[in-house]
Amino acid sequence: MKIAAVIPAYNEAKNLSRVLKPLRECPELAEVIVVSDGSTDGTAAVARIMGARVIELPQNRGKGAAVQAGLQATTAEVILLLDADLIGLTPRHVQDLLTPIFTQQAMMTIGYFTSGRLPTDLSQQMAPFLNGQRAVTRELLAALPDLDHSRYGLEVMMSRYARAKHCKVVWVDLPNLSQVMKEEKIGLVRGFAARLRMYWQIIKVLVAVRIQ
Repeated sequence: MKIAAVIPAYNEAKNLSRVLKPLRECPELAEVIVVSDGSTDGTAAVARIMGARVIELPQNRGKGAAVQAGLQATTAEVILLLDADLIGLTPRHVQDLLTPIFTQQAMMTIGYFTSGRLPTDLSQQMAPFLNGQRAVTRELLAALPDLDHSRYGLEVMMSRYARAKHCKVVWVDLPNLSQVMKEEKIGLVRGFAARLRMYWQIIKVLVAVRIQ
């Protein structure tokens, strides 16, 4: 079973190496693909230095489009989706996300943070279905409607599709894992505004996408 890690990244040069380094220690992964989603800060260069395969989108198209680009670039049967700004990722986290797929207990796993930083732990408890740390079969991911335009609604769409199609989903505890929050990256005001835009994109997907 071929497995590829796909990491959508927008201006994550400062954070990306923290994610890519532990992936080097994961023999389960056939390839690691970083999709630089219109980044202007050297994200693609960092990814290449760390040995990842890089896809560069000429402009920012959103998370859904970046994941679709990664999916189209690989023949892997299983896709490991990780955010580019994680703090504390270990090979064990990767193994725990993949194991239910290996053992055919699930078509998708969704990770949730515990015992990490309080702000990210709380956000995960409030909206765990938004977590970007997932392993998913190619079959499920490729079947999502309008993936290219889902932007930050990607995770909601994945969860809704899995529920509608009665796909088995397993939740995975990811202890001591966290991520850099938007407010930490670009400041309180701009970060909060970016968070509101993210929620708006999620709402639009909830309203617009109908899964039969």
